[in-house]
Parts: sequence; C-alpha cells; structure tokens
Amino acid sequence: MTTTQVQKLTFDNFLEQCPETGIYEFVKGEIVEVRATRNHDDIANFILFCFNDEIRRLNLNLVVTNTAVIKTVTKDGLEQGRNPDVSVIDRTIWRSNRSDYNALEVPIQLAVEVISTNWEDDYVDKLEEYQRLGISEYWIVDYLAIASRAYLGNPKIPTIFVYCLDEKSQYQKTQFRGNDRIISPTFSELSLTAEQVLNA
Repeated sequence: MTTTQVQKLTFDNFLEQCPETGIYEFVKGEIVEVRATRNHDDIANFILFCFNDEIRRLNLNLVVTNTAVIKTVTKDGLEQGRNPDVSVIDRTIWRSNRSDYNALEVPIQLAVEVISTNWEDDYVDKLEEYQRLGISEYWIVDYLAIASRAYLGNPKIPTIFVYCLDEKSQYQKTQFRGNDRIISPTFSELSLTAEQVLNA
C-alpha cells in the first residue's frame, strides 16, 4: 500500500488559489470553506447593520464588513487566514490600498464570531490568534449555547462574550445575557442588549 502525502499550502498560495465565490479560511495549510446557517447569518448581519448605523451616526473613522481576510499566526508560528463574521476596521487602513485583494496583516479594531458547531475554533484557536495579533475587541456570540459548561456554566445559556485587550495585551472577558446591555469599548454609545442580538 502506498500513501500520498498532500503538500500543505502557504499563505501566499491561499491568496492565489482561494475561490472567488464563497467564504474561505486558511487553516493548518488548507483552504477551508466556511458555511453558515440562515440563523447564523441573520445574527451576523444584524450586528453588522447595528455597527454600521453607529459608524454613520457618530461619523466614526471605521469600516464594517463581512468579507475581510485577516492574517493571523498560531502559537506554533503557523500562518492562518481568518474571515470573521463581522470585522470593524480603521477606515484609513482599509482605504490605504482599495484595489488590494491581500489579507490584512495589521490588527483590526473588532472581530465578531457567531458560533457554529466547531465552537472550539472560536473559543480557543481564534481567541488565541486574535489576541496575539492585537485585535482590541473580540465578540463571541454563542446563540445556541453550544460551547461546553466550562465556558457557559450550568445550565448552559445563550451568551455573548466580549473580550478586550488589557494593558498587558491579554484578553479580559465580560459576558452578556438576556437584557444585559452589551458594553463595547469600540462603540461606547451602542444601545443593544444580548437578547436583541441572540434573537435576531
């Protein structure tokens, strides 16, 4: 019996070979299609629209998108390409090269991940990668209460976690449930409860 070893792609290969339709991430040397349920998309879009409304209302120098690819690095030095469900990016950085297809290699302001069945990717891998990159604020929206009790407690309740970098560049977590108003350093005037997001 012979086995064929598959050559892992580089990050540059990912950028060159990534299909133009659909959403893809570059994980452990492979191009991975990201698929979401309608419920997942509804929540991500609701957050995107709320952020966009705040940006316009307050005339903030930010851009919100669901198409940004961000280059991250694992603790083992492996380059990854992540596509957050919602990305909030400094407008000056976003517009510095508007014809560019490349991934962003600098920290964005805020990333949102809406949890799917592969919840450990968001709670563990992306959390670590986003912290290492220096993304100031990271939301995890666990609308299905799918993570383990170690994260959600017992009983498991749908929760939004907001992670913010402290002065030592480490994430500090705050959880929001039910009628809790979500506190966001990026959008300090945001008037949004966890329930509104979780039921979008």
